[in-house]
Amino acid sequence: IIDLSKNGHQPMFDQSKRFLISYNGEVYNFKEIKKELIDLGYSFFSETDTEVILYSYIEWGYKCVEKFNGMWAFVILDTLKHTIFLSRDRYGIKPLYYFVNNQFLIFSSEIRPIVYALKSLKIYNQISPNYQNIFDYLLFNRTDHNKDTFFKKINKIQHGHNLIAGYKANNYKNLQLDSTWSHNDENNKIFIKKWYNLNDRLNIAEPFSKPDEFRELLISSIKLRLISDVQIGVCLSGGLDSSTITSILLNVFNKNDLNTFSAIYGKSVIGDESSFINEYNPFLDNMHFINPNEDSLSKDFARFLSTFSEPIPDTSPYAQYKVMELAKGKAVVLLNGQGADEILGGYHYFYGFYLKELLMKRSFKTFSNEIIAYFNNQSSMLGIKSFIYFLLPDYLKLQLRIKQNNFINKDFLSEYSKSNNVINTIYSSRTFRDSLIDHMDYKLEHLLKWDDRNSMHFSLESRVPFLDFRVVERTLASNLDNFINKGVTKHILRESMDGILPNRIKNRMDKVGFATPIESWLKSKFFTEKIKNEIISDPFINQLIDLKKFNLKLDENNDNQYVHPFLWKAINLKYWHDEFFN
Repeated sequence: IIDLSKNGHQPMFDQSKRFLISYNGEVYNFKEIKKELIDLGYSFFSETDTEVILYSYIEWGYKCVEKFNGMWAFVILDTLKHTIFLSRDRYGIKPLYYFVNNQFLIFSSEIRPIVYALKSLKIYNQISPNYQNIFDYLLFNRTDHNKDTFFKKINKIQHGHNLIAGYKANNYKNLQLDSTWSHNDENNKIFIKKWYNLNDRLNIAEPFSKPDEFRELLISSIKLRLISDVQIGVCLSGGLDSSTITSILLNVFNKNDLNTFSAIYGKSVIGDESSFINEYNPFLDNMHFINPNEDSLSKDFARFLSTFSEPIPDTSPYAQYKVMELAKGKAVVLLNGQGADEILGGYHYFYGFYLKELLMKRSFKTFSNEIIAYFNNQSSMLGIKSFIYFLLPDYLKLQLRIKQNNFINKDFLSEYSKSNNVINTIYSSRTFRDSLIDHMDYKLEHLLKWDDRNSMHFSLESRVPFLDFRVVERTLASNLDNFINKGVTKHILRESMDGILPNRIKNRMDKVGFATPIESWLKSKFFTEKIKNEIISDPFINQLIDLKKFNLKLDENNDNQYVHPFLWKAINLKYWHDEFFN
């Protein structure tokens, strides 16, 4: 992406040949850090941010990451001290996984290479399906909400964490780590430290006092993410977030030759946003569209699922997969709006946390006004339903989820329902701001993983301007009315884009997300045949899901049949289990 010459190739040694780095990501402020390092006496042979990271580590040690503005997963090997240093960015934009036992530390940006390594070392039998994660996936649609994966003993380095290990036994006691580093209790081989704590950062962050400040900082973030030696495009969904990025590129940076990439499904089809995307027709000449459908999904099915190495709970990542496929050859770097909903309270259920906080604070006048405004502005009742749900004790929250997903096998349910950590991390936040922090810590990461896997599958780099840590911290530190105001979400973003964003998009109240017509796709012959011939008789699936409760009467000629989206999870699980454990 930056410095395409041989000097930029990896793995990269420093000039002394003592330190070696392998790295995935971008540090956008590398030029400023490079200048600082040059002033300290360092010299550089490339124009890359990779080399800047390497010398930053040599100069500042483990704390070098605090200087970086960007996304990363990297490893630095010290060949003299025989230590390995692994680090992951603040919010988990770039994935990083590892396996450790008494003999080996294996790490990778993907799970699949770790699996291949374990098989080649003949120790693959040390891993097994992680049934707690499978339960959380089935009941809550959650993945990537903790350090675990769907594979027991393959973990991820969590976002905002560093890991260090010495690979010669007598070096562990010489790592010179303070008490803030926790060690692996089972093997005492690796040491992990949370280097970034969002909650702590908010205590010192400067809140936005007016929308103009938010706009200027977002523009600064986008400007940083335009640094590249290759062509840049935008994933344009028609929603508020990606449209904001597109409008800033057009109106502030005069990028009239911008390439945009969008998934559409046809007028009135669930998930189709073409009428909003077309607001940019008068301004852009290079708008590209793709139409994911049941036929393309059946054709791409195996290759698409193998991109992730873990089950995915719905088909929205497939729409993104097709957008990335569309972009390949037309751009190398893509900007998208990921993370904006989490930092701005964009999902409608955040209204539930907002009302809960107003009620707990006894702000009855504001509470009443917001309820009225919600009914006047919103066609969905999700915000009100969420408010009622969030008031329930945790036990009842769990029972309600079980009732809504009564397809899960009773024995499996009774074994894993009480040990889940989803209810108390995502659905039980005390305040509205806590709910945003909890979503950043426990929910956002699965979206970032899918974005990374889809883009990297097509040799693209996806950049997320809303997750510049400066934007995140100052936004989350801001007053409550910057988020929800008079029944309108993302208030500060809408106000800041006045005159820049098309009014029809700026004023839209619905929240579609990256939805797809999954129910109609599952009615296709490809999926009904899979369900009839593979899923119903599968022993692994039957220990997890009570398929009888679906009352399956699958007939490819019956246009009125209803195939429950939950069955997508069953199909995913079978494919995953067959690939890795059969």
